[in-house]
Amino acid sequence: MDITRNIEPLLAEYLTIFPVVGIIGPRQVGKTTLAKMLAKKQPIHYLDLEAAADRQKLSDPVLYLQNYQDKLVILDEIQQMPQLMAELRGIIDADRRVGRFIILGSASPTLIKKSADSLAGRIGYIELSSFSLSEVESENETKLWHRGGFPLSFLANTERGSMIWRKNFIKTYIEKDLALLGLTAEPQTIERFWRMLASTHGNLWNAESIGRSMGLTHPTINRYLDLMEGAFLVRRLQPYFVNISKRLVKSPKIYLRDSGILHAFKDIVQERDLFDDPQVGASWEGFVIEQIIEAMQHTLTDGQAYFYRTQQGAACDLLIEHNGKVKVAIEIKMSSAPQISKGFRITMADTKAQQGFVIAKTNETYTIEENITITSLNTFLHDILPQLL
Repeated sequence: MDITRNIEPLLAEYLTIFPVVGIIGPRQVGKTTLAKMLAKKQPIHYLDLEAAADRQKLSDPVLYLQNYQDKLVILDEIQQMPQLMAELRGIIDADRRVGRFIILGSASPTLIKKSADSLAGRIGYIELSSFSLSEVESENETKLWHRGGFPLSFLANTERGSMIWRKNFIKTYIEKDLALLGLTAEPQTIERFWRMLASTHGNLWNAESIGRSMGLTHPTINRYLDLMEGAFLVRRLQPYFVNISKRLVKSPKIYLRDSGILHAFKDIVQERDLFDDPQVGASWEGFVIEQIIEAMQHTLTDGQAYFYRTQQGAACDLLIEHNGKVKVAIEIKMSSAPQISKGFRITMADTKAQQGFVIAKTNETYTIEENITITSLNTFLHDILPQLL
């Protein structure tokens, strides 16, 4: 399957604006493939900074890189040589042409912290997520939800092959990659924490409860979560409580960003078994939220995503705010014939949401009440969301 990534036009545009473009995202998501794709359009020079030989070439970066001033230089896994950031600043300031470097990184805190001062005003960042529904086409919706969007998982020849890949991805992160981010606990502790995140997927974050069960302090648990979020593995969805006088839930909700990784922790090998899992509703909810937030990133607007819940029980799964107004309230249902809850109607009144949508497992789009529409995920992403922002 030949898949065109949604951020390709944005990458091309950034290369006409910034001397350096940073592509960030988790490992194995396709950053290197995307960057090398540019070789079809212009001369490039690629360096993998995980390779000792390539790091050695950059022992004197100014001397080495002056040989490639006529090429787009791609520096992969830049966090392996953080000291290179300051050197790049000098090289760029001597020649401020746009589109000179692409740097790739798997850890947003590391990459951004090291480059914030060194490359401020010289770099534009793009986040590359795993495959989205718009990239793999709507008929692959359940496959994408089941396997997740990491390319080698989604494109595996068999469901078993996909699961084997995901299990090894998790193992590598636990044993190596998260330690590079600063999560230096024992592998067994990291795995247990990740599994606990999977078991609470779609629920409110409670660091004290998780800390007690793991024998760790509240601050330690929150630091672990920060690092997992910085590695693009976890989504922390914040509650909406602007100008609302009711007693509101103020803890964030936690989701594993890739549904395939969630299903790997739950050992859901076959697609048909997904629907028998007791957590299937939360899994579908997280998948839909991730698809919507990923799509919003390509609109170049400042739309923000939240959830809403009061202490009295009024709730909705997702709010989209833009320019200080709640454009849309969204409820996510597994049902093909969903009902509108009283809590959802209260949410729309509380937040003054302009429109309400229920995203369900349906192929139809129809209005069920005034300002409330039932629709599919695919229709919402392609036909509705672009009109909202």
